[in-house]
Amino acid sequence: MSQDPTRTEPSDSAGFTTVAVVGAGLAGLTAARALHRAGVDVRVLESAERLGGRAMSETTSLGSRVDLGGQWIGHDHHRIAALATELGATRFRMHTGTLPTILSGGRRVPAAAPSTLLPVVLLLGLEALSHIHPPRRWNTTTVADWLAKVPGRTSRQLLELAALISSTADLDRLSVNTVMTMIRRQGGLRKMLSTTGGAQEGLLVEGVGALIDGLADELGSRVHRGYRVTSIVNDDHGVTLTTTAGTVHATKVVVTVPPPLLDRISFHPSLPPARITAAARTYMGSVYKAIAVFDRPFWRELNTSAEILVLGTPGIAAFDTTPPGGPGHLCMLVAGPQARALDQFDAAARREAVLGPLVPRIGTEVLKPVSWHEKSWHLDDNVGGGYVALPEPGATAARWPLPFTPIGEIHWAGTETAGDHPGYLDGAIESGTRAAHEVLDALSQLDQVKPRPRD
Repeated sequence: MSQDPTRTEPSDSAGFTTVAVVGAGLAGLTAARALHRAGVDVRVLESAERLGGRAMSETTSLGSRVDLGGQWIGHDHHRIAALATELGATRFRMHTGTLPTILSGGRRVPAAAPSTLLPVVLLLGLEALSHIHPPRRWNTTTVADWLAKVPGRTSRQLLELAALISSTADLDRLSVNTVMTMIRRQGGLRKMLSTTGGAQEGLLVEGVGALIDGLADELGSRVHRGYRVTSIVNDDHGVTLTTTAGTVHATKVVVTVPPPLLDRISFHPSLPPARITAAARTYMGSVYKAIAVFDRPFWRELNTSAEILVLGTPGIAAFDTTPPGGPGHLCMLVAGPQARALDQFDAAARREAVLGPLVPRIGTEVLKPVSWHEKSWHLDDNVGGGYVALPEPGATAARWPLPFTPIGEIHWAGTETAGDHPGYLDGAIESGTRAAHEVLDALSQLDQVKPRPRD
């Protein structure tokens, strides 16, 4: 058996490098590759035994690939689209109908029902308000507070499900102002919630994991798994990183750790109080994702769409993510406290909980997948949750994009620091590219690398 070239055995000293990148998610690998291509000696330190961060792909029993983490390529997500093209991944559009089917108590809620139209009106109003300077109270008013004033149980449940799936937040910890910031930063509600022309337009046949593998393959032995960074000392001699597998000395460091997990690293000297506060007032969302695989997308034979919103407990969003030619892929999301509630069940009970409510729409065949894949991201100790770090109500210093100005020799990346598409895979690539350029500019002033033209 050949040894994994990205797995380095622990040692008292892991050596020296010009730039250390903390985290082998899409942001970290993007930054590392850009630095490597510029001729910089770089080393990536990943705490987990797998690469990818908030991206994770698996191979099904039928040989297809599924994404248990970030998967969608939005209509205007040009950075990840370009990377997919470069690495030879195959893009396809998600199969979708005009509108999702809404189920409540096993019955379909008509699209033109007042209980459906009211949430649309309220969301459009919220989008309009997102373009003005919001009253200060909206930063402490939670979505749970706002929903409590919405008339009609079905309307409230529909708005609740939309808020949970789009943010993965606990709604009593999500401010109305944060929602408006998300709407504004992510291009409006239509883009946020839509498939065709929106943020959920396309996927990759090979999975996002193919992009992670492609980046890591180019970096080769420069990527190290099982290196959890516990301290970063920034002094006149450069940067010293203490890890669970050895010590690394570097001239520069790029930190891509999700902000709520930064308190696991001790910084010497301490980070500025404002930067500490910004990270400390954020938390990772809770999300459970499952993909059921069938020998074919049988629901299409019923002339129906498998894009379904299930109101209730748990609230479920289901999507047809079948690749061209099959097999059938049915993706389901449960978010917020309802995702954590699923943790008390075993795999069989969780499967029944998320597939059972779909039976009234697409039949009992949905209960018999040939392959089953699931991931509770809030249980992943190396990530902390998903999809993105969220500010606590009233946390004015923790708004997107989070601060990324270099501190000494420490540079920052991660989708939360992106100015464009924060919270998405595309934002992660933007942040990694930006951090790499910052480091290259700084190194050129130290005569350690020749400046190169930017893309």
